[in-house]
Order: sequence, then structure tokens, then C-alpha cells
Amino acid sequence: MTWEAFHSRGDVLRRVLDEVARRRDGQLPMALSGVRETFRDELDLLGALQLRWHTRLQGKIERELADQPLDLETAAIHAWRAAADEIPGVREVLDHYAAHPVDDQMARAMRTAVAKQRQTLAVVAGRVSSMDADEHGARIGAEIEAAARAGHVLPEPPAPRDNVRLLDRLRAAMAAA
Repeated sequence: MTWEAFHSRGDVLRRVLDEVARRRDGQLPMALSGVRETFRDELDLLGALQLRWHTRLQGKIERELADQPLDLETAAIHAWRAAADEIPGVREVLDHYAAHPVDDQMARAMRTAVAKQRQTLAVVAGRVSSMDADEHGARIGAEIEAAARAGHVLPEPPAPRDNVRLLDRLRAAMAAA
């Protein structure tokens, strides 16, 4: 990948992130300008969003562990919720395609990604060692993820921006005076 292609991919991914945050329908925005030219297919774009989620979750885990290093499971739960609150559109897309993959390849990829995330949660929470993560981590991590989801509601999408410019507002105020 060239330097220009790398930056172009980043620009398109930022627009995808903005779009899923705005729409909040759990769907990949494949019709968005530049997406089909930049990402091979739905799985490629989903992989980029999965990486964004994983990176955000890891950052939140580190922050939570710094804030409350003695309660590991609570730190893992708070980290999951904080990441979901920051990028709820991404979380909804990942949840949708984990439940409704478009093909077998996506189903396998999502099962693997979900299992790895759950193993990470189990290890971070101190419920399994990294040596036992493959054997028990996904099951225990699923319990931690369920605790994080329990009673947690993703934030509402932001209200559409009013495109009225400041100058237009000032004119309206002057006319009303």
C-alpha cells in the first residue's frame, strides 16, 4: 500500500465512522463514496471497524486499570461500556454482523473476533491466565461481556446539525428586534 493509498483509506474510514455514528442502523455504509474503491468487500470494511473497536477497547482497558487496579473485573466492564459509548455506531455494526453475517467467511471471522475479545476480557479481569485463555477465556469473557451489556444503553445518536450559519442567525435576530 502506497503512502497516498494509506491516507486515502484513512480518510474513507473516518467518513465511514462518521456515517455509522450518524445512522446508527448497524449496517455497513457500502454505498458511501470511496468505500467500494478502498475496501475489497464488506468483510474488509468490517475488519477495519473491528480493529477500530479493539484498539478503542484496549485503550479503555488500560485507562480503567490505571484508575482502579484492584477491581479487575469491574475495570473490564467499565472499559467495555466506555468504548461502546464512544463509538456506539461501530458497536452496533459489529453486533449486527456477528448475528447476521453475509456469508460463511464473515461468520467465521466474526466468531474468531468475538472469541478473541472475550478472551481478552477474561484475562484482563483476572478470571483466566493467558495460558488458559484459549480453553476457557471465550466462555468466561462472554460472562463479563454480558455483565457489561446488562442494563447498559448505548447513547442516542447526535441530533442533526442545523446548517444555519451564524450570520443568518444574526440577521434573523436583527429582523426580530
